[in-house]
Amino acid sequence: MSNKTPVSRSGRFASEPDASVAEFSESVSFDWRLWRHDLLGSMAHASMLRRIGLITKAEEKAIVRGLEAIGKEIAEGKFRWKPELEDVHMNIEAELTRRVPAGAKLHTGRSRNDQVALDMRLWLRERTIEVTGDLRRLQQALVNLALKYDTVVIPGYTHLQRAQPVYFAHHMLAYVEMFERDHERLIDCFRRINVCPLGSGALAGSTLPLDRKFVAELLGFVDSKGNARLSQNSMDAVSDRDFVIEFCSAGALIAMHLSRLSEDLILWAGAEFGFISISDAYTTGSSMMPQKRNPDIAELTRGKTGRVFGNLMSVLTLLKGLPMTYNRDLQEDKERLFDTSDTVLATVRMMTGMLGHVSVNSNACSAAAGDPALIATDLADYLVRKGVAFRGAHHSVGRLVALSEERGKPLNQLSIDEFRSIDAHFQPDVLELFDLKRALARRSIIGAPGTAEVKRQLARWRRILKTKR
Repeated sequence: MSNKTPVSRSGRFASEPDASVAEFSESVSFDWRLWRHDLLGSMAHASMLRRIGLITKAEEKAIVRGLEAIGKEIAEGKFRWKPELEDVHMNIEAELTRRVPAGAKLHTGRSRNDQVALDMRLWLRERTIEVTGDLRRLQQALVNLALKYDTVVIPGYTHLQRAQPVYFAHHMLAYVEMFERDHERLIDCFRRINVCPLGSGALAGSTLPLDRKFVAELLGFVDSKGNARLSQNSMDAVSDRDFVIEFCSAGALIAMHLSRLSEDLILWAGAEFGFISISDAYTTGSSMMPQKRNPDIAELTRGKTGRVFGNLMSVLTLLKGLPMTYNRDLQEDKERLFDTSDTVLATVRMMTGMLGHVSVNSNACSAAAGDPALIATDLADYLVRKGVAFRGAHHSVGRLVALSEERGKPLNQLSIDEFRSIDAHFQPDVLELFDLKRALARRSIIGAPGTAEVKRQLARWRRILKTKR
């Protein structure tokens, strides 16, 4: 091979590609991020080639030493990536071959098709573990905030209208549950990422006696019992990007949950609610209005959800019309995957940090939660206990609310005679329903925002997350 001919070009070609083609088709500007995993995969492949007798032990050692030296240079920022060599794989292989003659044997029984599939799975395994760990820390931050304000009551909302009273802690635990589902999805996703495709070649495996099981075990592609997990169809192995879609889908759900949490925090931090304050560390000012404290981090978190959704749609669209097996279109998956991973990690970490700088305005929350209209459903339940059918009870309480508005009196200030003018089943004890502490204590079923149940759920999550108060 001539020194002037790019390594990625085979003997089939008589000339180099046009410069514009090389620039258009290169991917090393973004897939360089796979370098550690490319080195690991190459080292494992070299060990396997020595094991089956295709290279000597001395050649294996030379290859590994050469790869380690290249890795050290990359880590120190001294390695020069060459766009004309297209991608991370050819850059590393070309430099290895230049330094170590045995490097020319490293690609034996291997294609860039199964090589990149391997590298992406190795990379995504690590990122999946990283995201699951950060989700746990986010859940801990939510539980810590809930514990700090475990006696604060706020209105729960439907249609952004005050509905029923709930503990602030119950609201926080709703997000803990959301992120738990995200955590479970990533764990399940990891199982399908953790499959070794190396040995599939370009699409039809190899006539060489490759020991795929050995490579899989070396690289940790094993189940809980230590059994190697190998792709079972060479064509599927090199064209499969379901694991990318699945991660991007899980990432989109995480982003959506973060966006909903951000929306709550943004509303609560506004003067119209005044339920919370976010410290200066996680807010910004206005360039014109000196009084402003803007919840920019929450807003950016909400805004970045769009790009994560877009990445998922991009990869789905990329794959929907591809024939078997590998097609160059698949090069476009990496930037979308990398961006989803980066964005989700950044936003989860920022939200975790911000929650530690949120303080709750108990007085504002109590004033809002003290609205007697929030007990309207309890009034209907009261009538149900008296034998009134729920639809009839609902209608009667609706009339009672109308009477309250007509006379300009809160529900709890209506007289017992006014209550009985609507429904004779109302008795003097009905006024006891407006005691907020009692109202919450009555909500004792599993999953309800009752006093005892919220305490139980907080204790459960503290055990799960090993959270210290």
